Amino acid sequence: MSSNQNPALDQNPALEQNPGPKQHRFVRAPHRTLLGLSAPLLLSLIAEPLTGLADTAFVARLGAAQLAGLGAGAAVLSSLFWVFNFLGIGTQSEVARGEGSGDHERAGLANAQALLLSVLLGLAAALAGLAFLDPLVRLMGATGELEAPAKDYIAIRLWGAPAVLMSVAAFGTLRGLQDMRTPLWIAGGVNLLNILADPLLIFGYGPIPRMEVTGAALASVVSQWVGAVAVVTVTVRRLGWPARLRLGELGQLAAIGRDLFLRTASLNLFLLVTTRVATEGGADVGAAHQGIRQVWVFTALFLDAFAIAGQSLVAYFLGAGQQAECRRVAAVVCQWSLGAGALLMAAMFLGRDLAAVALIPPASHAVFFSAWSVAALSQPVNALSFATDGIHWGTGDFRYLRNAVIVATVIGLAGLTRVDASASTVLLQIWIVTLGWTTIRAAFGMLRIWPGWGRAPLAVTGPDGNESKN
Repeated sequence: MSSNQNPALDQNPALEQNPGPKQHRFVRAPHRTLLGLSAPLLLSLIAEPLTGLADTAFVARLGAAQLAGLGAGAAVLSSLFWVFNFLGIGTQSEVARGEGSGDHERAGLANAQALLLSVLLGLAAALAGLAFLDPLVRLMGATGELEAPAKDYIAIRLWGAPAVLMSVAAFGTLRGLQDMRTPLWIAGGVNLLNILADPLLIFGYGPIPRMEVTGAALASVVSQWVGAVAVVTVTVRRLGWPARLRLGELGQLAAIGRDLFLRTASLNLFLLVTTRVATEGGADVGAAHQGIRQVWVFTALFLDAFAIAGQSLVAYFLGAGQQAECRRVAAVVCQWSLGAGALLMAAMFLGRDLAAVALIPPASHAVFFSAWSVAALSQPVNALSFATDGIHWGTGDFRYLRNAVIVATVIGLAGLTRVDASASTVLLQIWIVTLGWTTIRAAFGMLRIWPGWGRAPLAVTGPDGNESKN
């Protein structure tokens, strides 16, 4: 196929001059291609959470009550929106498969269906959130002087829910097309607009009244809608809009959502219980755990970039029936992820004294360093768990991932029940259990590829190393 037959190729740097799977630039330069996709991905992943940070920085000048109320509201919204991350993951894999098979109508249909579903789910989430606003605020403990700012922030931000979910879906489409730069520019533009609008709407200027926390929420909603219009416009221009939508196929995306919801719930449950056990160990243990956990979560952005890039490549070659090339992608992704994990481990060991000074109070130092060392040692293993997640997202092996995380979480929770919260080594024990939890996830992910446990999508079944096309 030529670029004249596929307008996406003309605007997609990752597919430029690659008229088919055999000519895809990964075939010629696998390592350079993966890095070329991962670098802008990393920057966009870092840019996306900056909206909340900008709101926090400006609202902090209003006082502790307003900031605490915003924090409670932001926690509710981030949890709510995270549930719908399947819109991006499922769309990315489906679009990449369509491109790999040369079925551009399939890619366009996947984009349109995901956008339609994101609007419906966004409206439903907004209406449900508004209906249950009071219980949500009370659930977060935002009472007294915290209640009003929390409710104001959530009530306004909920009207941006359709925009947030449309952006999630459309970013998935672009990443499925292996265009990682456009999401970066749009995410950066959204955050720049939010940063510029925040002081005007929070503190007021000229004819603009002072709106405080409501202004922070409004700045976020406006910037999110601008970003959503921009990214949806880009995807529709590249893939077109189908003359007819197959609404019955929305059930497939909903099934993916179910599996990913259960997987995400299991992940969150384990991390929540680790925090609870640490808190039971006392204020010093809880503070040290929070410092380590924040760094551990931040390092996940580096590892997720390789995983998402690998997801697009695997789905693309799987759509073309090139299982051998899919396994090559898996190997390259795991190699780079493992290397990144080793570098992160070294950085954590070298920076542990700086981290202790910057992140935790002096009273927590006694329990901090041993647990920090285990968290550092977990980075290479954590890297493989992320890498294999991305590979299995690309193959559509969502049920297997769900089951693997549930098994790991059940075992991890059993381990946490054996942790003695009164022991001086409580935090060290928690992070040893966390390392075991991560290792189980990584092992399940690796064994599904090599040698190919169960009905593995990438299992070698023929003498040429390939399976039949999907």
